Amino acid sequence: MALNYSLLLLLLVLPGALPFIIIPSQGSMTHADITRTAIVRQLTQVCRSRSSADGAALALQDEGMSAARLLTTCFQLDSLPKFVEAFEVIKDSNVRVDIRHVFDEEYHFDSETFEDGRSLISSGLSFIKGSIQQGNFREARERLGQICHTLQDFYSHSNWVELGNTLPNSNLLKSGVSIGNIADVNTPTCTDCIDNNCENNILPEVIQQQKLTSGYFSLTSSHKPDGKCSHGGIIDLTSHQSPVGGINKDKTSASHGHLHSTAAEVATNATVQLLEDIRVSVGDSSFLRLMGITRSSVLCFVIDTTGGMSDVIKEAKRVASSIIDSTQGTANEPSDYILVAFNSSNVGPLSHTTDSGKFQQWMSSLTAGANGAQTVLSLSATEMALRAVPASSYIFVFADAPAKDSYLMSTVTALIESTRSVVNFMLTNPIVSRRRRSYGAEYVSRVSNPANQLYQELAQASGGLAIEVAAASLPQATNVIVDSTTSALVSSFFVRAAHALVLFSSFSE
Repeated sequence: MALNYSLLLLLLVLPGALPFIIIPSQGSMTHADITRTAIVRQLTQVCRSRSSADGAALALQDEGMSAARLLTTCFQLDSLPKFVEAFEVIKDSNVRVDIRHVFDEEYHFDSETFEDGRSLISSGLSFIKGSIQQGNFREARERLGQICHTLQDFYSHSNWVELGNTLPNSNLLKSGVSIGNIADVNTPTCTDCIDNNCENNILPEVIQQQKLTSGYFSLTSSHKPDGKCSHGGIIDLTSHQSPVGGINKDKTSASHGHLHSTAAEVATNATVQLLEDIRVSVGDSSFLRLMGITRSSVLCFVIDTTGGMSDVIKEAKRVASSIIDSTQGTANEPSDYILVAFNSSNVGPLSHTTDSGKFQQWMSSLTAGANGAQTVLSLSATEMALRAVPASSYIFVFADAPAKDSYLMSTVTALIESTRSVVNFMLTNPIVSRRRRSYGAEYVSRVSNPANQLYQELAQASGGLAIEVAAASLPQATNVIVDSTTSALVSSFFVRAAHALVLFSSFSE
């Protein structure tokens, strides 16, 4: 074991020893680079698909799109930290293959171990899909990093690119199908490199017959079958036995470094193909969770339960059901539901659940009190809700009286700004005009009751609506909020971009 540890240390510190290098080298792509680029490309496709389904025209460019800008544009403004955390798990698992499995040829497609390498990938895919279905996303990420490494090494360690292939070998993702015309152990595949130039060391007949081979590699022995290619590099002992040299494309200075960029691009496309296979199998929502991207919008109702609010509470229940029914099972379904009740003397408790059915049960249990009130603790209740919700949530406040706690105006405004939440006010205490009004944008700009001015200002600050309405006309008015909210749930995912966004491929701009 002491010998193995010493060799492992050499592997980690010597240049050219690691497949598709895990340590950055000028002009070369690392496993992390390839994996990150593939993930961003696949997420861009998810973004395009979802924006198209929702009628939003997004102009996105795969190359150069940063993960940070992609998440901000297409998904959730606060998704980046969770995405980075998920990616780090995938990346670290990828890197660990070179440490834990340095002596296991099949993890790198070395020594023509094509069937065993393919088995690792196909069985790993099944494991990932099963883990996602069971909600074990961390285990799925760890296995994803592992099989990405093996898949990417195929294009660096085999002669797939030298055979003229520019597209991935899709059969590597499947079991029981041919992955190519594999050279048998008795078929010579290479000749000696000349003066350290290995560009033409693969035998012409191997190319002509489209024989698939890979380099032999060993840290402990120079032995390899007669006439076989080696991996190449300082510590590959087989590369010192004829045929000398190697065929790996791990970096630009490797034996076949002139093909490094081509191999890295095909490996990137192969990784995209792998990610697409997972996405199609588990669906967009679960795939996004695998990437650490979750829908964090919360639907929150804040309801006045003073006397005389029975009809309002009944309508609030209808609104909640309408929003839940219209978003359930879609990409726009809220992740959490919150209910806060208040009156003139009490606020709360706050009820929080991820179960829409349970939320509707709570709504159904609400009843109005026996007595009315001149003022209510509406801002205290709104503050309680805002402190509980994540960014980009939707809050509905139903009130029948002015705020008793108007001194909280600045606090609530600050919370609206920090959470980027939308607050809608449904106010059933209007000063009735003789002229009949229609419900719509008019109610965003002004209210008839001066006591409701505070509610209007808060609604405008959040991008929400403040609607005054008599109880008899409540259903007509609440439809405005339902329509605007379900529309906003869609548009919050997508920024309508008039031009393509071209940024560097990194986690930050």
